Amino acid sequence: MTPAEAAGIILSHCRPLPPAHLPLREALDAVLAEAVTSPIDLPPWDNSAMDGYAVRSADLAEPETDLDVIETIAAGQFPQQTVGKAQATRIFTGAPLPHGADTVIRQEDTAQASNGRVTIRNSRDAKKNVRRRGEDIRKGTVVLPAGTALGPAQLGVLASMAYDAPLVHRRPRVAFMGSGDEIVDLEQRDAILAGTKIASSNSYTLDALIRRASAGPVNLGIARDTRESLREHLRGAAGADLLVTTAGVSVGEHDFVRDVLQELGGELKLWRIAMRPGAPVGFGLLQGVPWIGLPGNPVSTMVTFELFVRPAIRRLQGHTLPFRRTVPVIVREPITLGPKLRHYLRAIVEEGEARLTGPQGSGILTSMARANALLIVPAELQTVPVGTELQAIILDDPQHVAEPPY
Repeated sequence: MTPAEAAGIILSHCRPLPPAHLPLREALDAVLAEAVTSPIDLPPWDNSAMDGYAVRSADLAEPETDLDVIETIAAGQFPQQTVGKAQATRIFTGAPLPHGADTVIRQEDTAQASNGRVTIRNSRDAKKNVRRRGEDIRKGTVVLPAGTALGPAQLGVLASMAYDAPLVHRRPRVAFMGSGDEIVDLEQRDAILAGTKIASSNSYTLDALIRRASAGPVNLGIARDTRESLREHLRGAAGADLLVTTAGVSVGEHDFVRDVLQELGGELKLWRIAMRPGAPVGFGLLQGVPWIGLPGNPVSTMVTFELFVRPAIRRLQGHTLPFRRTVPVIVREPITLGPKLRHYLRAIVEEGEARLTGPQGSGILTSMARANALLIVPAELQTVPVGTELQAIILDDPQHVAEPPY
């Protein structure tokens, strides 16, 4: 099937996780499970946008105006007197505007005399420098709808309304594991450097990708190429919201992951996708938990994570737009491809132009380290001339869409 068809099947089995109230300082990147309605006006009262003098615009004249200063109001204080004719109140930024005043003259446009009066030397700010009550937020209005991702600005808005524990979808716990007799973790550094074992780079890229997707990684370790070891490691996924495995889903003699999942009661939904890199992708359910089986080659792992795992995590988080968009780019070098598959090439996109990062083998992890985009080449194009317009996924693009555009 096509990558878009596969992504549709995977997300059809992923539902937003149950909501819970989180302390505001722990809610960064969480997604609101309910709309937030403001209990107050913001600002709660008219206040000064400048350090200066609160006055009546009717008292301002050219070229200069002398006014009596009746009191001083700092931020955190409230006025005690109404500003009347030919009067002014010394005021500081954020302090409530006294009754009677409709203007704040910035202090640099004034001259302070020694007799309790102020001279207004420039009236350019007549009826200005006042933040009106409710100009930001009106009491009773929906400020943040359900489905809003909470970034720094949204957290600040919630704090301004004293909303200290928003109801958000729970952060997904994503269990992940690799498999293979040749793969070891970094505590076997000597064997890796001697060339007798291969470092499990996928353990580190997956951990980072899961964290970057604002989910919680659960490392199940590296299983050996035996059914017994796979069963033992897969049982560690109990309590996870999503299970991701790498390697063991192809057609080799030691690729047991699909068989063991089915032995443990798993239900296989798809296997193999018409794409490169990353054709041997599996998806199913294990005790109701979505499982995504990624290829073991490092580049294939990262590409298929971007296309299938990351959108699944976003759906579990409550995002209504799980997929990164694609953008048009102009190819600036000729490309020749092999099989008639949809290709996702590692590229550098700058100012709407795309160049490959170098050799595109699925084991060349530096091709991903240099890339900021995946260049999408449709299956019908086996050669791509210079100047061809294609679509690309920008890997740090914050804009998302509802349907898979790839």
